[in-house]
Amino acid sequence: MISVNDLRTGLTLELDGEVWSVVEFLHVKPGKGAAFVRTKLRNVQTGAVMDRTFRGGERVPRALVETKQMQFLYAAGDEYHFMDTETFEQMTLMAGTLDNAVNYITEGLVIGIQLHEGAAIGVDLPTAVELEVVQTEPGFRGDTATGGTKPATVETGLVVQVPLFVDQGTRIKVDTRTGEYLSRA
Repeated sequence: MISVNDLRTGLTLELDGEVWSVVEFLHVKPGKGAAFVRTKLRNVQTGAVMDRTFRGGERVPRALVETKQMQFLYAAGDEYHFMDTETFEQMTLMAGTLDNAVNYITEGLVIGIQLHEGAAIGVDLPTAVELEVVQTEPGFRGDTATGGTKPATVETGLVVQVPLFVDQGTRIKVDTRTGEYLSRA
């Protein structure tokens, strides 16, 4: 059990037999009356979002979530196949479970798979990944002086705004939290 005063973004709770992740929280101390915590929670299985208010000091059960390091092997349609780096067991996840992570995973990338009671509920991506630009307009000599950008499609299908000097075949670093270009790799 954890006190609602200790809630933070990303923490997982078990409410009404389901696992919820804290998206936002706000401690409110009105002038009159008792303090309370207003939260926005996301169901990790369905993706549904709900607002819930807790009394200050109330205790809620924390969901035990295990993170296993797994290597991405290959994708077949909507199925993504991973291998546990310690036991070499393989696991198949659907694209819906991976959500936005499908834009950043490439063969051989090791990521953290979050498991609750043996079922995958989410992923922990590295903060930045290296991806190869597969399609973009050609860059021209001298384009480094201006701060302009152009769209570039990377190997996973994600479209990223990159500086004008980035050419097709260039490996770039992309921030997995925002989807923005960071630098050349």
